[in-house]
Amino acid sequence: MDPWLRPGPTAESVAAARRVSTLAAARADAQDRDDGFPAEDVADLAQAGLLAAPVPAEEGGAGLGEEPGAADLVAVLRLVGSGSLALGRLYEGHVNALQLVARYAAPAERHALFAEARAGHLFGVWNTEPPSDGLLLGADGRLSGVKTFASGAGHVTRALVTARRPGEARPLMLVVALEPGTRADLSAWRAQGMRASATGTVDLTGLAPVALLGGPDDYHRQPHFSGGAWRFAAVQLGGIEAVFEAWRGHLARTGRGADPHQLARLGEGAIALEGARLFVGRAAAMMAEGASAKGALPVERVVAFVDLARIAVERAGLEVLGLAQRSVGLQGFLRGHPLERLSRDLATYLRQPAPDRALTAAAATILAAEEPVAALWEAR
Repeated sequence: MDPWLRPGPTAESVAAARRVSTLAAARADAQDRDDGFPAEDVADLAQAGLLAAPVPAEEGGAGLGEEPGAADLVAVLRLVGSGSLALGRLYEGHVNALQLVARYAAPAERHALFAEARAGHLFGVWNTEPPSDGLLLGADGRLSGVKTFASGAGHVTRALVTARRPGEARPLMLVVALEPGTRADLSAWRAQGMRASATGTVDLTGLAPVALLGGPDDYHRQPHFSGGAWRFAAVQLGGIEAVFEAWRGHLARTGRGADPHQLARLGEGAIALEGARLFVGRAAAMMAEGASAKGALPVERVVAFVDLARIAVERAGLEVLGLAQRSVGLQGFLRGHPLERLSRDLATYLRQPAPDRALTAAAATILAAEEPVAALWEAR
C-alpha cells in the first residue's frame, strides 16, 4: 500500500489524483508552449471531484486537508505535481484560496463560494502587483489596478486577491468573479519552464468584489501565511519525483544502470528525494495540528520548520536535477527526451520568493531558543 494513501474520507481524492496525474503527464509536452494551459487536466480535476475536495465536509466537499496530518492533501498535491508542475501550481492556488475562504469568510459568503467550487470554478490566489499600479478598492466599492505573476490568468474564474483602500497600508482579501478569457495579458510570460501555467498580468479595474474575507492584513496572519509554503513544496516534491523517474527510466532503457558511478548518483538522488519527502510530511503535520492548539508548538517554531522544509525541498530538487543531467548527459537537454521539459519546469518552479530570508529567519528562531535542538520541533 502506498504509504501516502491513508484510510479516511479523503482517500478517494488520492486515488483520483493518481488518475489525473497519469493523464496530465501524457498531455504535458503538448501544453509546453507560450500560450499553453492544461485545460483538459483542469476539467479532469473537476470531473474527479478534486476541485470540490478541499471544501469542508459540512459544506459538501471531502474536507481534503482536514484529515489527520493533512496526509492525503500532501499526497494529492505531490501526485498532481508529478503529472504536471503547471497543473500542480494551479491546483495548489485553488486549495490555498479555499482554505482562506474556510478560515476568514462570513457564513453566507463561505457557503456561496464553496458552492461555486463544487460547481467547477477554478480558484486562485493573486497577491503580486507592480509598485506603481497596485490594486486599490475605491470608496465606490470597485477595484482599480492590476495583479502580476497571476497563474491561471484568463482561466481562473474566482480569484482571491489582496487590495488596499486609498491611504491605508494593510491589505484586504477580496474575491472577484472573472469570465474565462478576459482581462489577462500573457505577453510577458516567456519563461524557460512552467510555460503552461498561463502566468500573466490581470487588470481588475472596474470590478466589484463578490466577497470580502476577514479584516485588514489577515492575509499575512501567521502561521498560515508562511506556513502554507508546505503546499507548494509538496507540488515541487512531485516534480522531483518525475525527474527522478525519467532519469531512472533512461538508465534502465539504455542499459547504463550497471555502471557503479551511475548507481552512486542514483543512490544520492534517492537520499535527497526521501529527505524532501520527510520534510514535507512533517511540515504539513505541524500546520495541520494547529499552532494555537493546547500544547502545540509556538507559531514562530511552526513557521521556522516550514521555512526549513521549503529550503530542504529546493536543495533536493537542485541536487536531483544536477545528478540526473550528469547521468543522462546531452540527451537530457534535447527536445523530446522525457527529462528535458521536466527539468525546465522543475528548475523554474523551484524559484520561489525570498529563500534567503526564509533560511535566515528559521536560523534566528533556532538561535533564540533555549531548548536543545532535538526538542525544538516537539509539541509541549
